[in-house]
Amino acid sequence: MTATLFCLHALGASSEEFALLRTRLADTVRLIGVDLPGFGTSPASAGTTVEEMAVQVERAIGTSGATEWGLIGHSMGGKVATVVADRTMAGTNGLFGLRAVVLLAASPLAPEPMDDARRERMLGWAEPDGISPTHAAEFVDANTARLLPPERHSMAVHDVERTDTAAWTAWLLRGSREDWSGSAPTNPVPALVLAGAEDGDLGEAAQRALTLPHWSAADFDVVPGAAHLLPWERPDEVAARIRTFWTDRVAHGPVVPTETARVIASPRVSARTRSAFARRSLPDDPDAVPEALDAVQLATLRGIADVVVPQPGSRPVDLALRVDRQLAQGTGDGWRPDGLPVDVEAYRAALDALQPVAAAGTDALTPVLDDVAAGRADLPGALDAEQLRRWYEDASVDLVKQWLAHPATMAAIDYDGFANGGDGVRKQGFQLLGAGQREPWEPRGATTCD
Repeated sequence: MTATLFCLHALGASSEEFALLRTRLADTVRLIGVDLPGFGTSPASAGTTVEEMAVQVERAIGTSGATEWGLIGHSMGGKVATVVADRTMAGTNGLFGLRAVVLLAASPLAPEPMDDARRERMLGWAEPDGISPTHAAEFVDANTARLLPPERHSMAVHDVERTDTAAWTAWLLRGSREDWSGSAPTNPVPALVLAGAEDGDLGEAAQRALTLPHWSAADFDVVPGAAHLLPWERPDEVAARIRTFWTDRVAHGPVVPTETARVIASPRVSARTRSAFARRSLPDDPDAVPEALDAVQLATLRGIADVVVPQPGSRPVDLALRVDRQLAQGTGDGWRPDGLPVDVEAYRAALDALQPVAAAGTDALTPVLDDVAAGRADLPGALDAEQLRRWYEDASVDLVKQWLAHPATMAAIDYDGFANGGDGVRKQGFQLLGAGQREPWEPRGATTCD
């Protein structure tokens, strides 16, 4: 199944600015452009505040049926994309399946840095009959490092000309100045942040100061020979960076099946549960640095995980990495087997003892783990055979718990007990329906039986 990236454009642009990226990334992801209100073919009457634009994007994603998707946000669209991503991870907008975010010269959650004189000059272009061809060309040329090729230049200028001046003015006066940063927690979604080397207000310095701190799992790069209109200026370079990012950072771990993803997105699941599942479904970073263990200990734990919880397919959950995070955060089950040191110390000691065997591969490790489970393993190290047995029992529980917690595993074992009521009248629990009745959120024609 090919993932879908919903593309949100810059001020004075439209979904057409992603046409070049769409063809270049067709072998990796599917790009769907969204015209924000007042741009392209979308009327400004849908609303021009950041909130109203975010709602329009959320509706487009929801009605698309996509259950494995990401966002690309360029400039103005970057601010909207960040708001949508934040609300998705909070579970509050009824969406599920977000895998990654790409931000191109993004407007930040905080008020956008913009030269006051330039803002006033651009406001003056909003004439009753629209933005003139001269001013449209001036805007495009001022935001590119070099003059665009004729066809691209014509398309970019045309987008500016057909912009609704009410939407143009609303962004300059209000949207760009809206501050969404105060209540926004750090977002854990894998993010690729790109800046044009010759961009002014939203270049490298602004992205490092205002955008990167919001994303805890972000990659950052600067595109040489580009200013602000990255999709038009350097489509080959931008597409290559997105492809590498998606392949190396995002296309890992299982994808939640469509049917389960739709249940999670439904009103039968609370926002809190949806948020937890959104985090658990994020791809594990294959290059992540362990937080509680060292790199060798993590590799040993990965070998043990392959024995304890063998996962078919090419996109397993990195259970060992998730246990490492659990150890670092102290979010285990609270139980410590009698006679063992604290969890982190017990893990380190046991993994050090098992490392030479694990390095030889699964065939060598499996019988040794059988001996450990039986309490007869005599391995050099800080733990005796009985301590190793108790540790292995506890570690196996941790690994299985991380596996079962993933929504894709719940789908595989046909578990849907989490769908026991949302945040509305049902709260948490079930509502008995008679024959021929349906839930308010179910499509017409669907019936349920008690």
